[in-house]
Amino acid sequence: MALNVLAFTFGIMGNIISFIVFLAPVPTFVRICKKKSTEGFQSLPYVSALFSAMLWIYYALQKDGSGFLLITINSVGCFIETIYIILFITYANKKARISTLKVLGLLNFLGFAAIILVCELLTKGSNREKVLGGICVGFSVCVFAAPLSIMRVVIRTKSVEFMPFSLSLFLTLSAITWLFYGLAIKDFYVALPNIMGAFLGAVQMILYVIYKYYKAPKTDDTEKPKTVSDHSIDMVKLVSTPASGDITGHPQTHGGDLEGQMEKKVANQIQI
Repeated sequence: MALNVLAFTFGIMGNIISFIVFLAPVPTFVRICKKKSTEGFQSLPYVSALFSAMLWIYYALQKDGSGFLLITINSVGCFIETIYIILFITYANKKARISTLKVLGLLNFLGFAAIILVCELLTKGSNREKVLGGICVGFSVCVFAAPLSIMRVVIRTKSVEFMPFSLSLFLTLSAITWLFYGLAIKDFYVALPNIMGAFLGAVQMILYVIYKYYKAPKTDDTEKPKTVSDHSIDMVKLVSTPASGDITGHPQTHGGDLEGQMEKKVANQIQI
């Protein structure tokens, strides 16, 4: 009984947090609608999120009612991601639109249809659940591994501009919640990918804290020219003082010699 209460609690929490995560791209699409252009944004995250939600719904349907909370949130996710994709196709240029439709057709229609056919024709009962669970785990691991590229960018650029903390936080909370939900209902396929999700989310937040308050050695770069310039000024002062004496000394003598030579030439010409 207590286990059922825990499962229900974590399932409801997972639904709420995942709903917030699904809404995270809203500012992006508000921008797209205002500018009537998808700019440099990609459609793959939304297409893959739709495919993942479809897979989890199909998997949850095999669980005889125990996967109800998985169905609710992923149904909402399918609806939201479909809206995102429609908006993207509407405002994308021709090349991006064709690319999105190709991926959508291959992954979400042909790919999903192939999975259903294989599972319905070649598997039965618990075996079907295992096959579907394995597919869901494999795809979820790929989705959770996607932020590795973002983390690499953060480490290389030492900037968290493209890794919002709020999104990393909610993704981590979502993974942790669904992890405990999977453990509560004793579902290995729900729990396993969320272990990786929670770990990678925690790493993202650690990176955010490190590089948000990371101070590059700019002070050294700014101080170095200043130090060099000060040193140069001092050197100029040190060198110019005796040099100016030389300059004021030798040219005057040299100038006197020239004047004497000119006087001699003029005198010679007059004599001639």
